[in-house]
Amino acid sequence: MNKKVLAIVGVAVFGLALFGLTQASAYRGDYTKVGPNHTQEREVQMQKIMEEKNYEAWKTLMTEDGRQPGVVRKIENQEEFDKFAEAYKLGKEGKSAEATAIRQELGLGNGQGRGGNGQRRGGNGDGTCGRVGQ
Repeated sequence: MNKKVLAIVGVAVFGLALFGLTQASAYRGDYTKVGPNHTQEREVQMQKIMEEKNYEAWKTLMTEDGRQPGVVRKIENQEEFDKFAEAYKLGKEGKSAEATAIRQELGLGNGQGRGGNGQRRGGNGDGTCGRVGQ
């Protein structure tokens, strides 16, 4: 009986771990997914920031509460942020290929948490509260 319970618990833990891993990486570059920091309030803030192409407000929102996402180190100035905001807009319009091309030009992931050279990157890689392009 104990082996059976232990096996069930093991399978459940494995399933939860696998689910967590897929959820943690799904939003990177995927305009239909939300990330771990997503809230409705943050989504509204991000939408406004992206529409206004407000680089300083984006940096502030991205680093609140001591966060240090990798994307903040990759988008280092207003010019890069303008491109990033354009990728956001294209993604929201359903133009994922165009958005991905800009993201790759900026050295961001391809939607699978990978950079242009296929290596795993740190941070959330999307620069938004969870939905890329918000």
